Amino acid sequence: MMQDEFSMIRSLLRLRGSVDHQEQVEVDAGDDAAVVKHSSGTSVVLTCDTMVETVHFLPDTMTPFDIGYKCMVSNISDIAAMGGIPAHAIVSLAVPRTWSQPSVEEIYQGILAAGKPFSIHLAGGDTVAAPRHLVLSITLMGEVETGKALLRSSARPGDILFITGEIGASAGGLHLQMHRQDLRKQPYAASLIKAHRRPWPRVEAGRYLLRSGTRPACNDISDGLAGEAQEIADASGVRLVVDLDKIPVGKDLLAYGKETGCDIREWVLHGGEDFELLGSVSQTDWEKLRKESVEQGIPLFEIGRVEQGTPGVDCIHKGKRRTWTRTGYNHFADR
Repeated sequence: MMQDEFSMIRSLLRLRGSVDHQEQVEVDAGDDAAVVKHSSGTSVVLTCDTMVETVHFLPDTMTPFDIGYKCMVSNISDIAAMGGIPAHAIVSLAVPRTWSQPSVEEIYQGILAAGKPFSIHLAGGDTVAAPRHLVLSITLMGEVETGKALLRSSARPGDILFITGEIGASAGGLHLQMHRQDLRKQPYAASLIKAHRRPWPRVEAGRYLLRSGTRPACNDISDGLAGEAQEIADASGVRLVVDLDKIPVGKDLLAYGKETGCDIREWVLHGGEDFELLGSVSQTDWEKLRKESVEQGIPLFEIGRVEQGTPGVDCIHKGKRRTWTRTGYNHFADR
C-alpha cells in the first residue's frame, strides 16, 4: 500500500544517503526549491527526459529499478553529448494506484544507481497521483566550460564521421524480450537484455572530445543512428554519408540475428537507446583523435564522411549509395 504523499517523499529522500556535490548545494530538497552555486568559467547545461508506461517500457521488459536507471541515463547521455559534466537532478513522478510503494522505491534506487558513478545529486522534485499509467520525468543540470560545448551544428564538408561504440544491441534486447522469450537462456541473451535495460552513458568520451580541442560535432544516439545523423545534417547544413559496412556491431547481436533470421540492420539504424555518441571532425583532427583515443581507452570508429549538399543522410551498402527515407523514432509520427 502507498503511504501518503509527504511520508512517501520523506521515505524516497532517505534513499539518497549522503549528498554529493555538497559544496555546491546551498539549499537542499525540503524547501520550495533547491539552490546550487554556479562555478566560475562554466555554463549551465540543462536537459529533461520523460518515460511513460506502455510507451517507453512494459512490466515484461523493464523492472522498476531499470526504469529509474534508464531514465537517468537518458538525461546523462544528453549532457555527455555536449561534453558536459552532470551534477544535479530533479525528479517528477506520477504514480497510479496499481503501483506499490516498494516498486516506486525501486525506481528511485535505479535513478540513484545510475547517477552514483557521476556523483549526481538528487535535489528534489514532485510526486503526484496518476489515473492509469506511471510517468517518470527527470530534469538534469550539468556544467560545461563556457563557449566550448559540443554542438550538432559543427559538422563541415570533408569531416570524418565517427561513433564511440557498437549499436543495435538495445533494440535487439527489446525484441528478444517481447518476441523470443524461448531464447533467454542462450549465451547472447544476457548481454542484449542488459544493453536495453542498463545502457552506459558516454560521459568520459564526451569530456575527452571536448578536451581534445578539435571541436567536433556531436549527438547522442537515443532515437536511432539514422535520426541522430539527420539532426546533425540539418543543424550543420551538410550531407552525411554513412557506410553501413563500417558500423560496429557486437557478436551477440550478430548471433541473435543469425539464429532468428531478423534483419539486424533495422535495429542498428533505427533502434535507438544505445546512447553512444555520433560525431564528425576534420580529417586532420581525426588522425589525432584516433591515436589519442586508443591511449585513453575510448573507442572511436570511422563510419562515414560529411559532404556539401542538401541537408540529409545517404548510406552506402556493398558499394551502392542510396538516401535514407526513414529517420529515428518519432513519438507523434510513429503512433
